[in-house]
Order: sequence, then structure tokens, then C-alpha cells
Amino acid sequence: MKAFLALAGLALAGVSSFASLPPADAETDFYKLSGNLRAYPYTDNEPPAQTPAPAGYEPFHLEHYGRHGSRWLIGGNDYLTPVRNLEKAEKAGKLTPLGKETLAALREIENASHGRLGELTDKGALQHQAIGRRMARTFPQLFTDSASVDAKSTVVIRCILSMLNGLQGIREVAPGVAVKSDASYADMYFMNYDDKPAWKIKDAAEETHLKEYREKHKLSEEYLSRLVTDVQFARDSVEPGLMPYLYWVLANAQGTSGQPWLMDRVFTADEAREAWRYDNGMWTLHCIDTPLTERRMPYTQRMLMKNIIESTDTAINSGRPSVNLRYGHDGILINFITLMELDDLGREFASIEEAEAAGLRSYDLIPMAGNIQLVFYRNKENDVLVKALLNEREMRLPGVPVEDPYYRWSDLRKYYLEKIAPYM
Repeated sequence: MKAFLALAGLALAGVSSFASLPPADAETDFYKLSGNLRAYPYTDNEPPAQTPAPAGYEPFHLEHYGRHGSRWLIGGNDYLTPVRNLEKAEKAGKLTPLGKETLAALREIENASHGRLGELTDKGALQHQAIGRRMARTFPQLFTDSASVDAKSTVVIRCILSMLNGLQGIREVAPGVAVKSDASYADMYFMNYDDKPAWKIKDAAEETHLKEYREKHKLSEEYLSRLVTDVQFARDSVEPGLMPYLYWVLANAQGTSGQPWLMDRVFTADEAREAWRYDNGMWTLHCIDTPLTERRMPYTQRMLMKNIIESTDTAINSGRPSVNLRYGHDGILINFITLMELDDLGREFASIEEAEAAGLRSYDLIPMAGNIQLVFYRNKENDVLVKALLNEREMRLPGVPVEDPYYRWSDLRKYYLEKIAPYM
């Protein structure tokens, strides 16, 4: 914090992307209330327009970290649990018409998931193709025939396929661009850093603080009356832990073509919001700067920060435009957001609720295919500015912008290096 005050000298200024969001209690969009299962919001429609760069500045480099696109759920039990529970009511002849419809859909989805657990869906591929096309259209100066485009992925197949689809989208707009792609364990130290001491601290905090949070946001069982005709039977026969599994399967249906959308019929907005909160509390504790986790969690992504700084140093000294693309996971992306202090989400929070109220909401930060793009600009005097995009929306960075939302890179570089130095 001292480093930040020395850098800024005054209060944060600039674009506030979360200030216009409704309170979490007022959110009623079921697609958004799917949390980190939300399909990327800009596949078939365009993101907000970007602010032109200050006069005389042109883009010359881009650094990126993106989450894989929409995927199948990772565990087979995620699909089987809702089916097995509703089958109990079916055998007893106690399903409502909606219950019968829901069970039929769940069986179809579970059957389709065989052999595909955790894999990229068809819509996940389209999400990254669209992002790649927009990237090349928005920054044509970076995707010329002479540009250096380097893409890396974690070794997980859904991330590799996300990378390949992103590159496909780029080539559709810039067919002459040469790209290099790789997925290697050699890069995992910054692509998916395993900070075991920090995870241990987080796990201990979940045993106390996350449990307390979830006690305040208990999941309702009212939805069962829409699926089962006999409420007492449901209470006696349906597992108490059904709700999160049913929520996950129905919410994730938006990420695969042909799967029915039943979320807003099975659940009320209040029930979906509480199910989202149940999950969002975990993501919040996972990433925020808080004494609850000894203020360690943002720093789990210090190696990614270091790699981006070093890659940008190389780009600044290079004579040609360049792009570094990285394809990974939500658990990396959300902690990098707080480490970078995008839109002031890296400040210290006393509680999960305080961070949520400030805008730390999984559905806006880490939807499927969520991504950070850092776009670097320079003028003839080689003065370098940077703009941060989160899911293709302009964000505030620490300090005072030269001109909203453009910041002087030399100041930020110094600030970030000083910030992560104690943990290196």
C-alpha cells in the first residue's frame, strides 16, 4: 500500500466499470447468476466501444491471459447426482410435469457428457474464435504479416483447444500473421503456478470463514415443490446436497448447443442468487487481499505478473509488433485480477461480503472464456502507455491515468515489481 501511495500521490481516478452494476441482491439475470459457468457474454454481440488512445500513440504490443471457453462439468457425479435424486421421486410416482421434463433433460445431458468431462464445448470454441477475431479487428497494427504472435496454453485439453480456436479467429481476420503455439509443463510455473503454502492457508480459511458465509446464505429447498408433488417425500428422500449439483448442471446448459434452458423455471431469482452466492463466496476467499487468508491470495499469481513484465520488456526493445497469448483457468485469472488491482478489487477487504459488495462477482470477472488484455501504446518519443481490458471492457489500474483509461507503463512496472518482490 505504501508503494501505491508513493506512486499515485492522490486518490484513484478514471473509468469505473463496476460502479453502474446493480447490487447483487437486485440481480435477476439467470445467465449471469450462473457465476463462473456463465457463457462469455460477447460471442454473438459486441463488447462496449473502446476509448481512443491519446493523440500520437499507437498500439505496438499486447499481453493476454484467458480462461478456456465453456466446458462440460468436470466430475461425473456432478451429472449423476441430480438424475439419481429425481429418479427416486419418479419411481414413487411423485414427479410434477416440470419434474418429469427436468429429469428427462438431466438424463439426456448426463448421457451426452460421457467421455467429455471437463472438455471444451462447441460454444466454448466459438467464444474464443470470436475473441480472436475481435482482437485482430480492433488492433490491426498488432497482427501484421511481420508481427510476432506467441500463444501458450496449460497442458489441459480444453485450454489447448481454446488456444487453437482463438488463433483460428485471428487468422480469419489476419491470414498472413505467423503464430507460434505451445502447451508445455515447462511453462506451468507462470501459466498455472502451484503455490502450495498459499493454498494451505486458503483451505484453512474455508473451514471457518467460508462455512460462516454459507451459513448466512443457506440454499433454499423451496424449488423441490416445483419438481416433486409430495413435499414430505422430497424432504425424506432427496439428498440435502442436491441443490448445488442441480444448479451447476442447469446453469452450465447455456454453454452447449442443444441443451434446454430450465434455470428460470426450476428456480426463482432469489434461489438462483443464493446458489450463486454459495459459489461466489469460495471464489472471493480464493482471490482477495484479506487478513482472513493472511493477505496471500493475490500473490499466488506473482510468477504470471513477472512473466508479463519480462515479455513486455522484450517487446519494448523489439522493432516489430508483438502479441503474447496465454490460455488457462479461472482460478488463475481471478487472482491475477486482484493482484493487478483492476477497478480497485485488489484493495484489502475485511470480509467476503465487503468484497462482493465492491464488485467481486464471478459472473462479471471469470465467465467462460474470461480474459485480461493489456494493450501497450507508444509515441514517437517512445513513451509507453498501457490500457487494461477485462472481458473486453476498459478497467481502472492503480495510480492516476495519463488520460482515461491509459496509464504510464514505467510507473506501473515499478509498482508491480515492488509489490511482488517480497514474495519472490
